[in-house]
Amino acid sequence: MTYTINRMIPDASIDDVDARARKALADHGFGVLTEIDVKATMKKKLDVEMPGYRILGACNPKMAWQAIGIEPRVGAMLPCNVILREAEGGVEIGAIDPVASMQAIENAELHAVAGQVRDLLAKAVAAV
Repeated sequence: MTYTINRMIPDASIDDVDARARKALADHGFGVLTEIDVKATMKKKLDVEMPGYRILGACNPKMAWQAIGIEPRVGAMLPCNVILREAEGGVEIGAIDPVASMQAIENAELHAVAGQVRDLLAKAVAAV
């Protein structure tokens, strides 16, 4: 089982894909709660260069509320991370597959919610 939902956006800048990803996520009920500029962090902390790499912490409040109601400790696995990374030929967007990440929790009701979130994230990634 793969653990991310991926798509390559050819000949795009990371800033363009970032804007498109935020819109697609919002259009599918997600907000971006956190963002980490990994490239800037690695430069600052380790003085190393790397291609652009960002992590967006996306959350669909309705689905998060439902999941926390089913399994209160699931918040340790939230929000759903979405990465944007510069790669040869463009920018790759990758979203965590919540079904894969929830495999450690034995709860069929939670797995059903994770499936719904996966479908929404897949639609958002496809819309970028």
